[in-house]
Amino acid sequence: MSRPRELDRRLASYLLKNLLLGRRRFPLVTILEPLEACNLACPGCGRVREYKAIWEKRLSIEEAVGAAEEAGAPVVSIAGGEPLLHPKIDELVAELTRRGYFVYLCTNGLLLKESLRRFRPSERLAFVVHLDGMEEGHDRSVGRKGVFKAAFAGLEAALRAGFRVTTNTTIYKGSDVEDLHRLFRTLTEMGVEGLMVSPGYAYETASERERFLAREEAIGVFRRILEPGNGFRFYNNPLYLEFLRGERTYDCAAWGTPTYTPLGWRKPCYILADEHVSSVRELFEEGLWERFGPGRDPRCADCMMHSGFEPAAIFGAIRRPWELLALARKGG
Repeated sequence: MSRPRELDRRLASYLLKNLLLGRRRFPLVTILEPLEACNLACPGCGRVREYKAIWEKRLSIEEAVGAAEEAGAPVVSIAGGEPLLHPKIDELVAELTRRGYFVYLCTNGLLLKESLRRFRPSERLAFVVHLDGMEEGHDRSVGRKGVFKAAFAGLEAALRAGFRVTTNTTIYKGSDVEDLHRLFRTLTEMGVEGLMVSPGYAYETASERERFLAREEAIGVFRRILEPGNGFRFYNNPLYLEFLRGERTYDCAAWGTPTYTPLGWRKPCYILADEHVSSVRELFEEGLWERFGPGRDPRCADCMMHSGFEPAAIFGAIRRPWELLALARKGG
């Protein structure tokens, strides 16, 4: 299954509209975290520890849809926590897709198979299953045996039922490149729509901070993972993949992926929450981004996360039309 052409048309129209209005900063993807509770406690995840005190909180459908409407981006990524733990996640997805949003529901896959009956296949809905390797590698990454089998069974069931399915893989120090290539080959042959990759971020609350890659280490690993000619269908935009290989440099544009949680909008970004605010407009303030990003805030020094640098690649291409043409050719 390939990415819906309607999605590309909507994104192109949305970009053109904002550019004609003279807007310098606007979101490309709204990240909704309708809850922070999770049925895993992965060593590389900071969220489950950062928000432990509010695990019982859930965004209502009205709050979540209101946040998506406020941000206005045509794409909504539902993350967490584990979104499938939300008792009304199916109603939230149905309402967002009814309003025309393209929804990517991120899941660790443990509840996916049993949850499929709550959803209807649609070109506006894709499940994003987290897989960090084949069985041994993935179970080690998430800190629990049996997770890969459950997640893979859910992924297979979703494909059989006619759902769009993509995957997300986080790269850490010690990630086995050959194992990842086996995973990517398996998923590609199964007909997964696309593979997303990103280095992990060394959250202050992560339980094993030594597992994260420094920037130069990450570039070396991604040069091996993203070898040309392997036939893998990566979902990340190709300019971001070149950034991961160290072939391009970008300033962070994390304002392109504002994140709404049960406490409000994370400020300044998906990674850092120095505070939570009630208005998404606070994330686009002129002076704010003079303080964040590599070379400005030490917490940003090794960050290469897709939440900040995929939008940077897109906005960079918009400013340089020859790169926009290259992006269209490579992404076609």
